[in-house]
Amino acid sequence: MNTLSRFMNTAITFLREVRTELKKTSFPSRQVTVRNTLIVIAFSIAVALFLGGLDMAFSYALTKFAL
Repeated sequence: MNTLSRFMNTAITFLREVRTELKKTSFPSRQVTVRNTLIVIAFSIAVALFLGGLDMAFSYALTKFAL
């Protein structure tokens, strides 16, 4: 077999296996996806506010006491 033929056989085998695995996959419903997305957004905002607060506190402390 030449190289191109081996590559094509390998690619076809790979795509067949991908198709088989995708049939086994269960995807979340729209409701679950939206709920999880909102949770991630809320958590990200909470962490951003916390880190922003720490930054402001340390900046204030640095300018007030160190400089």
